[in-house]
Formats: sequence, structure tokens, C-alpha cells
Amino acid sequence: MSEQRYTEDHEWVRIEGDVAVVGITDYAQEQLGDLVHVELPEVDRELEQGEEAAVIESVKAAGDVKSPVGGTVVAVNEALEDDPALINSDPTGDGWVYKMTLSDAGELDGLMDEAAYQAFIAD
Repeated sequence: MSEQRYTEDHEWVRIEGDVAVVGITDYAQEQLGDLVHVELPEVDRELEQGEEAAVIESVKAAGDVKSPVGGTVVAVNEALEDDPALINSDPTGDGWVYKMTLSDAGELDGLMDEAAYQAFIAD
């Protein structure tokens, strides 16, 4: 498993083999509270870096999941349709949102590593 990278909008991306796995951070799910619905992207959808990819709704608010990198969606976490709270219980594991191929791996270099993200949310 490679190191995760983070966006200022609290998405994470982790490269596993030749795919990027995307989800929201533990901090983001804590801010949203109990999740009640997830609108997943369509498989084969082309995403630009920063484009809205999914929508997550909690009892408190709804939020967009923006794509941390550009590429093509190759899989979605269908378990979230029946159990959106997987994101609450395991945001960086079973609560992943979608997987994608990368159009430009160089975009990863512009994202924060774990230390930078922890400093970012501490401010």
C-alpha cells in the first residue's frame, strides 16, 4: 500500500497497483456526522482534478467529494448505497468511495502528505 495524499477539501487518494482509491478523511466524516446517503459517480466517467465526483449526505449537511486527481472511474463502492455509515466507521478502509485510473500521476505531487494534512487540519 502506498502513502495516502490529501486535498484541502479533505479527500484522500491512495495508489494501489495501477488504480487510485479515493475517499474522504476521518476529519471530514467527523465534521459531517452520521452519513445517511452517498451518491456515487458512474463507472467509466471521466473526471478532472477538482471536479465533483460524488455527493455525501449526513443528518447535518450534504457535501461534495471532489476528485483529487484526474482520470476515469473504474469502480464504485456499492456497499455505501446500503450502508453509508461505512464511511463513518472506516473512512480510509471499507468506506472508500470510488477507484479510478490516473490521467496524470504528476497531479499527486501537488497534494499534501500525511504530515502536511495533519498540520493543515490542526490550524
